[in-house]
Amino acid sequence: MTFWEQELRYNESMIHEIFPVGPLQCNCSIIGDETTREAMVIDPGDDIEDVLAIVRKHNLQVKQIVITHAHIDHVGGAMKLRAATGAPILLNENDYALLKMIDAQAAWVGMAPPGEVKIDRAVSTGDTLKAGSHQANILHTPGHTEGSICLYFPAEKKLIAGDTLFAGSIGRTDLPGGSMQKIMQSLHGTVLALPDETVVVPGHGPLTTIGEERESNPFLVKG
Repeated sequence: MTFWEQELRYNESMIHEIFPVGPLQCNCSIIGDETTREAMVIDPGDDIEDVLAIVRKHNLQVKQIVITHAHIDHVGGAMKLRAATGAPILLNENDYALLKMIDAQAAWVGMAPPGEVKIDRAVSTGDTLKAGSHQANILHTPGHTEGSICLYFPAEKKLIAGDTLFAGSIGRTDLPGGSMQKIMQSLHGTVLALPDETVVVPGHGPLTTIGEERESNPFLVKG
């Protein structure tokens, strides 16, 4: 089997459903392995019945719930999903303080407070997570929040970017824990180091690629 045939097989065996949840339309990802049926859910911000419907459609077993950062639109439904699946919730520890402000966050955006969110395990750069044969490398990318992370699947050349990078834009830095200096360091030092063909799944809005953003994103193009 050639490298390209193997890469194609990896992509074919990955179940990846992306759909917007909640009033702020956060992109929730369900990633599963067609063979083992093991899965992870990334950023279940709301609409957990819809999440569970897709999990059931593919006959998946959720092994972990991964939160890219502790804003309510990304983490608001995590405890409901944990209760339904028994899967642990993972978050970078630098966002624990932000998570304690979840009720205040709910008031800011006019959402019902979800109550206490309990984190089962901290994740950061150097950690790897698996959904069956599909492995993600955790990249700590502070800037939008102190604890923002991205998940990079090297075999599939796919990046779940949270609110660090968007098509044509980057994450806002004017909320608690935000830093323009840090997000630019994360983008130039970590995110843009990935291959141009890497498909980027932002926290909101349409998909893009690293190459497209390197060439045309007004925040990233070098003048």
